[in-house]
Amino acid sequence: MYSLTEYIIAFLISIAVAIIATPIVKRLSLKFKIADNANQRKVHKGVMPSAGGLAIFAGTAAGFLYLMPYSPYMTEVVIAGTLIIFLGVFDDKFVISPKVKLIGQIIAAVIVATSGLQVEFVSLPFVGRIEFGFMSFIITVLWIVGVTNSINLIDGLDGLAAGVSTIAIGSILTMAVLDQQLVVIALAVILIGSTLGFLIFNFHPASIFMGDTGALFLGFSISVISMLGLFKSVTVFSLIIPVIILAVPIFDTFFAIIRRIMKKQKISTPDKFHIHHCLLAIGFSHQSTVIIIYLLSFFFGVSAILFSASTLWGSLFLLVLLLVVIQFTAELIGAMGNQRKPLINTLKKILIFTSTMKR
Repeated sequence: MYSLTEYIIAFLISIAVAIIATPIVKRLSLKFKIADNANQRKVHKGVMPSAGGLAIFAGTAAGFLYLMPYSPYMTEVVIAGTLIIFLGVFDDKFVISPKVKLIGQIIAAVIVATSGLQVEFVSLPFVGRIEFGFMSFIITVLWIVGVTNSINLIDGLDGLAAGVSTIAIGSILTMAVLDQQLVVIALAVILIGSTLGFLIFNFHPASIFMGDTGALFLGFSISVISMLGLFKSVTVFSLIIPVIILAVPIFDTFFAIIRRIMKKQKISTPDKFHIHHCLLAIGFSHQSTVIIIYLLSFFFGVSAILFSASTLWGSLFLLVLLLVVIQFTAELIGAMGNQRKPLINTLKKILIFTSTMKR
């Protein structure tokens, strides 16, 4: 069992190493031409170093070596996480095909699943505990690959993926503390420290991107610690809680898949209709868009914590409320995206009229 002092030291080590490593990674990225070039779909301009995820990995590794959290699954998790880092670096450098990237993610997920760390059951109201049996392996692989890609897909603005990931991990940390899950606490603390250390350089205007190296690593890490903690819960809605925590990236990914299927496009086809693109299109600034999504992520994180601590009927009420919020937000963004400038002009006219009436 770790003391509070040890957790604080691990956090400080992780954030310090990430802060020190980021400028070094930036120089190495430019030297070895691991950079993100601007194009029609990208928001940034010019050439941006894009291997910042290595700094997050360095901070995480330093904190991990200090705490050395033990779990019977840890060897396989570390191997799979290292594979994800190599996959991300290769993609940032050479831009590998989506198919190759997906195969690499599946291999990493299979390594974790073969360790025995699997989503073995869910608990649902009025039904109770449902065992997945032989399907546990497949569901585990799908969960890891799905969450990994959801963080990767939302990585479209300065500081967005890092901030959303930090909020999600912070929510998991809070629940792990309440449930005294020491391994999850340790991993969450060092991940938050390393991500915040990198975020100093990545928040708008960013001087470096995390790239697929960072986005894939954070997504993979979140999927694993959620399985170590949230899916091992025997409380009602053990499946719903991690989904609520990751609601913003998961639903953004879900809508992206539906959108591309309806357009008869490949699922991997990039577009500019993710939630951050829509907010930018209706007139919000880069920084405002990121903060809005932070607030949405924070709202869902707090909701998940309240959800886990509520009674059955209280949880059902919160679930209905969350579904309404999700639906309302999706429709509002869609409507505003269709109106764009006319809507902004209408709002301006209302404000002008209101100010005139006050006079």
